[in-house]
Amino acid sequence: MSNSPIVRDALDNGLRLVTERMTQVRSISIGVWLTRGSRHESAERGGIAHFVEHMLFKGTATRTAEDIAQAIDSIGGQLDAFTAKEYASYYIKVLDEHLPLAIDILSDIVLNPAFSPDDIEREKKVVLEEIKMVEDTPDDLVHELFTQGFWQDHPLGRPILGRPETVESFQADVLRGYFRNAYTARNLIISAVGNLEHERVRELVDAKFGTVSATGASGGEEAPTVVPKILIRNKDLEQSHLCLGASSYPQNHDDRYASYVLNTLLGGSMSSRLFQNVREKRGLAYAVFSGLSAYRDAGSFTIYAGCSNQAVGEVIDLVVEELRGVKQSPVPDVELQRAKDHLKGSLMLSLESTASRMSHLARQEIYFDRQVGLDETLQGVERVTSVDIQRVAADLFKNGSLSATVLGNMNGLEIPRERLDLA
Repeated sequence: MSNSPIVRDALDNGLRLVTERMTQVRSISIGVWLTRGSRHESAERGGIAHFVEHMLFKGTATRTAEDIAQAIDSIGGQLDAFTAKEYASYYIKVLDEHLPLAIDILSDIVLNPAFSPDDIEREKKVVLEEIKMVEDTPDDLVHELFTQGFWQDHPLGRPILGRPETVESFQADVLRGYFRNAYTARNLIISAVGNLEHERVRELVDAKFGTVSATGASGGEEAPTVVPKILIRNKDLEQSHLCLGASSYPQNHDDRYASYVLNTLLGGSMSSRLFQNVREKRGLAYAVFSGLSAYRDAGSFTIYAGCSNQAVGEVIDLVVEELRGVKQSPVPDVELQRAKDHLKGSLMLSLESTASRMSHLARQEIYFDRQVGLDETLQGVERVTSVDIQRVAADLFKNGSLSATVLGNMNGLEIPRERLDLA
């Protein structure tokens, strides 16, 4: 055994278990991660992964939804779940002494859902309201519209929540079929972080998950192709919301560290170029930032801004200017170091809680099949040079690579393609 507090293990049926011991806390965060998400759905079953996640909280063979809530509340625990494009997660945070109950509840939820027809009908209403909420939250909606256009006709481009008509179509047998094929040992990872003993966790997990069948139907994955496009959607809003973006790297790409630093200095912090030039110097936007999304075989680099309807053109021009600028001239050393320090600091701060470390372990297992130590990541960031930044900027921001989505009171605004030229 190495003296690392992180232990990687697997049950006989192929379910993976990763734990990290943190003796300075009294809590344990434990999560069951499913390596299936919305990208593994067919178009007519859009939203099924998310809908099943909702249903797992609605009761099991032996516990009602209320029993589940009361069991968690009576030990002061926190139970939550979410569905993403490539995975779903169910996790609980409890005091260390309540670990057996936490694993008991998690396993019951994830392995024995009731899927009662009444609950399904009720939950459809809930999810339909969730879909409407996105429609009423313009900064979410503009990203959703951008993604749908960016990865058009590909599962990565479809909304995780599904569409009203797909959600309406779900019945118990359909949900059970999906559940049986997806929730198998090979698709499950359990990660736990906190004041724990690996052997004890393994024993408890084996008792509850050891009999899960190993394999179900495998979901094929095909990389998306991007056709850059300009989409303008009219909506009666006080503000216009815009998303500009280009293809970026998948999760385990060699240039990922350079892309993190590039994102930070362009729009990932308060001292970033976009924040300073669009908000601080010109007062054109309250919110302006850039972000990276990375998947197994694809990624995107997006810039978001919310501005007045009159300023849309000017904001687009400023963003395009920044993207060209970072390709043309080397980043000054002081700015590069500041971006690296910001990135390293926020990464270390983000890993202070047992819950965030638990997620971190699971995601590394999903994307890298190994545990990448914090030191390795920090070194990867530190090694990035201004030459790397320029090379990666030239690679990502090729001429003709930019897509744009604008949402707001557009009154006939048109964005000619050449306005997005990056040459």
